[in-house]
Amino acid sequence: MKWIGKLTGGLLGGLVYGPIGAVLGMLLGHQFDEQQSEAPQLSAEELAAVGATFFRATFRIMGHLAKADGRVSEQEIAAAREVMGELRLEPAQVQEAIACFTAGKLSGFDAGAELAALTRVCRGRPDLARVFLEIQVRAALAGNNLEGPVRPLLSRVAERLGISTLEFVHIETVLRIERGAFRGQRPPGARLGAAREDQLAAAYRVLEASAAASDEEVAKAYRRQLQRHHPDKLKANGLPESMLAHAKQRTQQIIEAWELIRERRGMR
Repeated sequence: MKWIGKLTGGLLGGLVYGPIGAVLGMLLGHQFDEQQSEAPQLSAEELAAVGATFFRATFRIMGHLAKADGRVSEQEIAAAREVMGELRLEPAQVQEAIACFTAGKLSGFDAGAELAALTRVCRGRPDLARVFLEIQVRAALAGNNLEGPVRPLLSRVAERLGISTLEFVHIETVLRIERGAFRGQRPPGARLGAAREDQLAAAYRVLEASAAASDEEVAKAYRRQLQRHHPDKLKANGLPESMLAHAKQRTQQIIEAWELIRERRGMR
């Protein structure tokens, strides 16, 4: 499975869309960077082993979560397929992912052991843990909107991986933003002004900025996010061509958030 190591790079580069959000989110992000700098360098063989563990756990736990309410719906299967499509998996990789998803649905599946193996490879690498949770939240939102037993199960997964409840909430919030919850959509009967305020709050989350921040601080947050997620930079850091669409989508989200905030603040 030589493709696993390469796929891991794609997972890391292509799926880390969401910001941690606002002032507390920026603190979490700083802690994340500090922890990341301590991760030891791995050989090619070790990277391949980490990638294999990560890949298997991703789709096994996804299947386990889908079966949490006793049955796997067509919508949850479609959500898993959607994730596979977003990752641009090749046919052999799709078959591997389906096999893992199916294994996770079985009644005898040991989710604890699976998470223990994942936790070992994520130790000192919070990026892996966060990407893993983002993938699970993404699939769960598309599958059943995190309803029923899925949310508490995902909360326990996050805790097992060392991800705080606050960060879990931020991940869910930003992924909901990406799904279009605040992109000009307004529930029937909702006031237009309230809908615009929701969009503005979402924009600040995208930039990891606070509404109370100065114009200069917001501009710095924008530049920081744009630099962090720019497709050219990600490509230079190993993001494969097949994953650049994700980076471009994230960059567009950042630009749209900045334009909305700049317009509301009257910034030039």
